[in-house]
Amino acid sequence: MRADRIFAYGATAGLIGDLVLGDPRRGHPVAGFGRAAGAVESLLWRDHRGWGAVHTLVCAGGAAAAAALASRAVRRSPAAAVALTAAATWAVVGGTSLGREARAVGSALEAGDVEVARERLPHLCGRDPQSLDERQIARAVVESVAENTSDAVVGALVWGALGGVPGLVAFRAINTLDAMVGHKSAKYLRYGWASARLDDVAGWPGARLTAALAVVAGGDPRGAVRAWRADAGKHPSPNAGPVEAAFAGALGVRLGGTLSYAGRVEHRPVLNAGGRPVGVPDIERAARLSRRVGALALAAAVGGRLALGALRRGARGGIRTGKGHA
Repeated sequence: MRADRIFAYGATAGLIGDLVLGDPRRGHPVAGFGRAAGAVESLLWRDHRGWGAVHTLVCAGGAAAAAALASRAVRRSPAAAVALTAAATWAVVGGTSLGREARAVGSALEAGDVEVARERLPHLCGRDPQSLDERQIARAVVESVAENTSDAVVGALVWGALGGVPGLVAFRAINTLDAMVGHKSAKYLRYGWASARLDDVAGWPGARLTAALAVVAGGDPRGAVRAWRADAGKHPSPNAGPVEAAFAGALGVRLGGTLSYAGRVEHRPVLNAGGRPVGVPDIERAARLSRRVGALALAAAVGGRLALGALRRGARGGIRTGKGHA
């Protein structure tokens, strides 16, 4: 079986697995990678960019190498290759858990239990929840759903289409390292620099595809395009900006503003300033938009991989017949 078909079948099965099963309660491979990366950090940490780059290389490179070896081991068995791709896709995507956690916060807010919503919010993002009111919590959830649609679903599928199982695993490893050491704290400002920059590079194509699919799948395509073009560049993150702006325009809401991370206050630009403030019902709307974007991303990734495979076969055929020569 051709590699493009293996990816098509495996990625589809893996995304269905995520839809049906979600993330495992215990023994998640990404959590295991996080523990291993933490152990490597305990050995290598220095307040130095070079040591941080070594940490990134060891962890992300090791994960990608292991995935490449696994792919090589099953290359003679199409069924095993499809199964490996499905397992890797299921392990690295997290769309179902993302929607589940968002809805849990939304349900608490709908019930008027702001304290429970504050307790659940750290499952989605690293903001300080105690100082947030109902509307601010709802905004944090919508922003997190938008950003994580790219990080937890679309970006992984893009790199899976480009690099198969090693691409899937490498993207999730890089994204996990960024979450662990890539933030701008005193401890990780230099040590996490390499992980943060590599995550910016790896996340670039998935973020743009996510924004484009939000335009297609949202309720206001013109508003999504307008907000994307006007406001994406104002965001401090080169990848979260397009995604959050497109989601804001598609949903007709206003995102951005003041927020707090671990005691550090940030004043971010407003995205889609003409939109209305986020309300609790917008959490469900954002979760549904995320699900639609994920389904479209699978179609785009599979279609792109099949098209790339056809182009490669056509090029090889042209060379064999002499049609590739001038």
